[in-house]
Amino acid sequence: MAGTARPFLYTNGLLSSLYAVKTARRYLATEIYRSSSIVLAALVGLFSFFAVVDDLDQVGRGGFKLYHLLFLEVLALPTRIYDILPIGLLIGAILALAALAQRHELVILRVSGVSGMRLLAMLWMVSVPVMILALILAEWLTPVAEVKLNETKLTITGSAGGRSSGVLRSGYWFKEDTAAGERIINVAALQAGGGASEVTLYDFTPERRLASVIQAKTANFGTNELRLHDVAVTTIAPTLESSLHGGTRVTEAPVKVTREAERTVSTTLTPELLLARVLTPERMSFTDLLDYVGYLNRNHLVSDRQIVAIWRKLIYPFTLLAMITIAAPIGFMQTRRGGVGVKVFLGILLGVGFFMLNQLALNVGMLNRWPAWVTAVAPNALALGLALLAMLNMEYGNLLRARWRQPAGNAA
Repeated sequence: MAGTARPFLYTNGLLSSLYAVKTARRYLATEIYRSSSIVLAALVGLFSFFAVVDDLDQVGRGGFKLYHLLFLEVLALPTRIYDILPIGLLIGAILALAALAQRHELVILRVSGVSGMRLLAMLWMVSVPVMILALILAEWLTPVAEVKLNETKLTITGSAGGRSSGVLRSGYWFKEDTAAGERIINVAALQAGGGASEVTLYDFTPERRLASVIQAKTANFGTNELRLHDVAVTTIAPTLESSLHGGTRVTEAPVKVTREAERTVSTTLTPELLLARVLTPERMSFTDLLDYVGYLNRNHLVSDRQIVAIWRKLIYPFTLLAMITIAAPIGFMQTRRGGVGVKVFLGILLGVGFFMLNQLALNVGMLNRWPAWVTAVAPNALALGLALLAMLNMEYGNLLRARWRQPAGNAA
């Protein structure tokens, strides 16, 4: 009877242990999700308030009303959540773990046989739903909201994007290959739905000689076509350059100007590619970003910034993993007085430091032409590595130091 009871007791104890770990993980998840939601809501509300205050001076200009401003801020919410989510998870996890430590619940888990590394593994499991939420934000909600936001801005204010939207004083510039050579397109202003105003097309021969200049007051970009309105076409004689070089008389008019009410030309540009020039690369969907990189590569344009953005989008879910790993050693620290405040302050410092490191890596990597994967992965790998070292030090540091200090005679 005793021989048959032992396997049963062992199996029953194992199942009880697994159930206890599952219960503890659910409890940790509830606490972290609740704290992170509160912190995220507070941060989003704070940044939205500052954004509204910063843009209040635009109200009343050109028919721009207060409800326009509030509507734009609502459209910006998914993007703001996407940007703040890692810091919100970091501070929320620190708050939850610090509260558990203050109530001695982490001590109870440790005494019951749950090691620090096992607690870290439980935190990683807790972060999986947040990573799925981040994926939904990155691929669906944020790109759709960002496109709608910029289209609304174009309709209301006539401009879109921010300081990094790629617009110059002369407008937006695009380049594409054509059957007759190549074409450079200048758009003074973009409009919603693929519209544009003051559009100029410079057509070049394969020898890169300017063949014609087409100017239009307004234009509409469609699928593989550009419909121009109120058009002036300036055609340059093909023999003009050779006549000027050879000093011979030109036998035909060197420049011919014609006017047309409407003209349609083929183009590889689409409304989506036009808007991609305005959008921040990290806020585009993965498929749209790949399409834009393909357009840039086909036309021999620089795509380094967009390739870095692809890597940053791929690594973004693992940024959340790095954040919750950073929160683990801070939350597990045992402090006497003011522990929660100190931990939260330290978490804010680390979150801001990580954000600055991320931006620094992006700028330095672009300037020095580092590989895109290095620029995207290095800050996250560094943060994750330092957090793991801190966890290992908390778990095994005292034991290793005690063995190191133990005299050789006692060790024998």
